[in-house]
Amino acid sequence: MNSEASTAPSSRPWTFLSNYGHVLICLSRNPLNRLRDVAQQVGITERAAQRIVSELEQAGILTRIRDGRRNRYELNLDRPLRHPLEAHRSIGDLLAVLGPQPAAKKSGAKKMSGR
Repeated sequence: MNSEASTAPSSRPWTFLSNYGHVLICLSRNPLNRLRDVAQQVGITERAAQRIVSELEQAGILTRIRDGRRNRYELNLDRPLRHPLEAHRSIGDLLAVLGPQPAAKKSGAKKMSGR
């Protein structure tokens, strides 16, 4: 293996956050987002977005609430991050660092919702 190959930029860019983190950011910014829109913003398939949301719901990180014909998502900001290196921090801590969250600034509640 030559040294140029090992230092050449990857054809696929990497990011610091996983698709799970990106889905959380999208839903925190707009709890009424359609999963089709979330998938497009994150750069994944709609099916992958559905799977991620289901897993986040099972983990108690978010709650899906039927709102007419659409879903609304509430994030449980008190839930700790899952990796042992991050477990001392919460979902809310992560989202607070990643930029302004209009829904979070409107209420002092520990859950974020579209209402």
